[in-house]
Amino acid sequence: MGQKVSPISFRLGIIKTWSSKWFSDKKKYRKNFLNDVKIEKFILNKLKNAAISRIEIERSPQAIKINIFSSRPGIIIGRGGTGIEELKKEIEKIVNEKININIQEVKNPEADAAIVGYVMAEQLEKRISFRRVIKQAIDRSMSAAGVKGIKVMVSGRLDGSEMSRREWLAEGSMPLHTLRANIDFATARAYTTYGVIGIKVWIYKGEVFSKDNKDNNQG
Repeated sequence: MGQKVSPISFRLGIIKTWSSKWFSDKKKYRKNFLNDVKIEKFILNKLKNAAISRIEIERSPQAIKINIFSSRPGIIIGRGGTGIEELKKEIEKIVNEKININIQEVKNPEADAAIVGYVMAEQLEKRISFRRVIKQAIDRSMSAAGVKGIKVMVSGRLDGSEMSRREWLAEGSMPLHTLRANIDFATARAYTTYGVIGIKVWIYKGEVFSKDNKDNNQG
């Protein structure tokens, strides 16, 4: 069998960076790590409809700073910022620490693997044919600025078939073995009446030659 490696973890420290950015001693590391997991799970469950791309967590002695990247920031912010305040209070109850939340809009959602997967999951849950969903996702992404290739894979009881199977479609280039290749990767799930359909999305955005562009790899 082939050995599968996540394109994100494969490039960590080279052109990709970590979603949690903090240092800790051995005594606090376990607690901080578990709190990061709790924070991310809570946000993703509470803001299912906000089309979240990624969550970055930074720690300082004073507070935890949470950066949420979304293509629908208005859903998170709410009227007059009430949404953020409510979210902030609920997270503070979970981790017992002071929280600062920063919302950033994803300007090019068609070039973001997580958001593409989220939109596909929404469409599959509305019983749209998986072939049409895949084709539309690829067409939208390939027309987006900076995208040089995309690969989409879906697996499960597609269109309600008796046997589960896997289907995929790709367009453009996808150099998975090139470390300087900026490849965005994400997974998503569509909960249909026939069962769960898994979604994987790879988006290639060109090569990164300068270290200055390392933090722009998520865009």
